[in-house]
Amino acid sequence: MKIFTSTQIKELDRYTIEHEPIPSIDLMERAAKALTRAIADTWNNSTPVIVFAGPGNNGGDALAVARLLGDQGYQVSAYLFNISGHLSEECAANKKRLIESKRTKAFYEITQEFEPPHLEKGMLVIDGLFGSGLNKPLAGGFASLVKYINASQAEIVAIDIPSGLMTEDNTYNIRANIIRATLTLTLQQPKLSFLFPENQIFIGKLRVLDIRLSQEGIEKIEANYTIVEEAQVRSMLLERDPFAHKGQMGHALLIAGSYGMAGAAILSTRACLRSGVGKITVHTPKMNRNILQIAVPEAVLQFDPEETIFSEAVDTEDFDALGIGPGLGQSEATAIPLIAQMRRATCPIVADADALNILANHRAWLQQLPKGIILTPHPKEFDRMEGHSADSYERLTKARHLAERIQGYVILKGRYTAICLPDGHVLFNPTGNAGMATAGSGDVLTGIITALLARGYETPDACIVGVYLHGLAGDLAARDLGEESLIAEDMIQYLARAFKRLKE
Repeated sequence: MKIFTSTQIKELDRYTIEHEPIPSIDLMERAAKALTRAIADTWNNSTPVIVFAGPGNNGGDALAVARLLGDQGYQVSAYLFNISGHLSEECAANKKRLIESKRTKAFYEITQEFEPPHLEKGMLVIDGLFGSGLNKPLAGGFASLVKYINASQAEIVAIDIPSGLMTEDNTYNIRANIIRATLTLTLQQPKLSFLFPENQIFIGKLRVLDIRLSQEGIEKIEANYTIVEEAQVRSMLLERDPFAHKGQMGHALLIAGSYGMAGAAILSTRACLRSGVGKITVHTPKMNRNILQIAVPEAVLQFDPEETIFSEAVDTEDFDALGIGPGLGQSEATAIPLIAQMRRATCPIVADADALNILANHRAWLQQLPKGIILTPHPKEFDRMEGHSADSYERLTKARHLAERIQGYVILKGRYTAICLPDGHVLFNPTGNAGMATAGSGDVLTGIITALLARGYETPDACIVGVYLHGLAGDLAARDLGEESLIAEDMIQYLARAFKRLKE
């Protein structure tokens, strides 16, 4: 699913109007009917409704909804803010329709002073003040109105996007001046800002309403951001040859673990094996010998000369993929062999955890990374590498630029993990849940992607399929076990079910 910018949203509306073809006012009516159905699904007509409409098309949507709710017996009071004396053509048309319908309890057009209505628990506020075209923070009277609405105990439905929230970049927005919706009913597709954790307080529950915008237009408009869909992942899965043997299923090398951190190596190794790799060799310090041989008997062990740390790069000629970093430690004695290992590797690389922390301490080394490398930072690891970010949009922008700069892949982990490609495109992963916020979750992801690379998946496909499977395994585990008690080992155990679901 593509995610469009505010400019592209307008472009898609125009395309639909011109090519369906459909008059703009009729397209707005179509949207209003979808919005009204969604509202009526949750609140019955005994709920008092207050509608706040702005002068643009978002206000036009709100006025149309007010009329349609009135037709269904809702007691609706509508407030249209026309401070500048100019309404959009569609907003003016819906103002006229609302007045002529005579079904609303009250209609007020605000041109100067405004005495806000009393809002209380049990009421429903419909926010149609400003839509996706907003490009600066709310101020003055509108900011005061937003604060007044937020301070009430009324439930709030935002039409398309909470007023005050911008579609993409809210880095310099004023958070106190943004509607905090109970429910956001967005039209056709989610907005980029909906995918960032700090904005969830404004969105509340989210429903995406299909208003039948042109599918041809959606396909034609190029988008820098997309949300991965299950059908897309299914199409990427490689079939296992019925006559395959382990030598044909890939040989992965995992460089992981230091003294006291063998668990990270175990989790990555188990995840790699559960993801279908033919063989895995684990390079680890000598002190980890017994625990790894007992915990992962399927793995081949290769021991570092040192007892407690990774100290010497190894030849990768016989391997199909390399995963490096889980539990590795950040010793300076490990840093030099780490960069040497990544520079001399002859196979695809996944770098995670302490590999990223070492790179953060030696930022100049980022320019020495081989093209096509996969970095899998969580937000704090990323900030150590690229500097503090004020919000998720700024961090995502930096991640895109880093992927382009090193011509590699940056997997920025989170609720909607962002897979940043070397060409500047970003794919958001929809699977996963809060139960996966647990130690070892990232080690599991490293093992999965390393296995897929070794199996022969192209690098972008390994990233997409790996992240999706990781989240899906977590979702299936949470469904059976609950989020609270989820641990990394559960994700490994449910990988089999995740693969099975995609295969079926």
